[in-house]
Amino acid sequence: MQRTSNAKRIVMLAISLFAAAAFAALGVWQLERRVWKLALIEAVESRIHAEPAPPPPPSAWGGVSAAKDQYRRVVATGHFLNARETLVRTATEFGPGYWVMTPLEQADGTLILVNRGFVPERLAPRSARPQSLPTGTVRVTGLLRMSEPEGRFLRANRPDQDRWYARDVAAIARARGLPAMAPYFIDAEAAPVLAPGASAWPRGGLTIVAFPNNHLTYAATWFALCLLSLFGFAMFWRQGTDTQTADA
Repeated sequence: MQRTSNAKRIVMLAISLFAAAAFAALGVWQLERRVWKLALIEAVESRIHAEPAPPPPPSAWGGVSAAKDQYRRVVATGHFLNARETLVRTATEFGPGYWVMTPLEQADGTLILVNRGFVPERLAPRSARPQSLPTGTVRVTGLLRMSEPEGRFLRANRPDQDRWYARDVAAIARARGLPAMAPYFIDAEAAPVLAPGASAWPRGGLTIVAFPNNHLTYAATWFALCLLSLFGFAMFWRQGTDTQTADA
């Protein structure tokens, strides 16, 4: 009986010690994540407030990445291929509607998909917003965004039905019969309505740049659990010591 009791105590001591080590490791990991997150926030803040620069050319497309290019402020000039726009389902502060994703053809023939902004459902058809379809040369300033090939949870794109829920650049290019397109898109900034009768839609400048930073709270939770595990270890250790003293 005593041997069985000692075996159980040893198991509980091992479990407590393992749990404490695991919780401590998770706490340290969260502190490391916090350092990474703060650096990311600082980098993005500097990018979104920088002077706009030309977007990466085709020769640099292979090196474009979220780590070094996401949310860079860029400016591109060309003309919109309005007939090949794609509406991507979304919801904003203005209610349910669509992102208007329109290919921009630059002077050298390079194509960049531009998220011109949001339109409510009533303005989804192009015929409902003829004033929002510029035909001349336009200058687009906005934030470089990476393609979204993973789609949304339980809302996969259905190109065969022209139903879109994620801004998958490659899939949109294939569906619209477009040649090679930049592997990123541009979230256009809000543009003022300059001409009488011009449309205020699509509404740009709705990019949400927010990075939750709760890592310190998570770290405190893991370290608290580590201390509880160590307390349990101490209790089981003391229980064995008391038993040995009583037997003596």
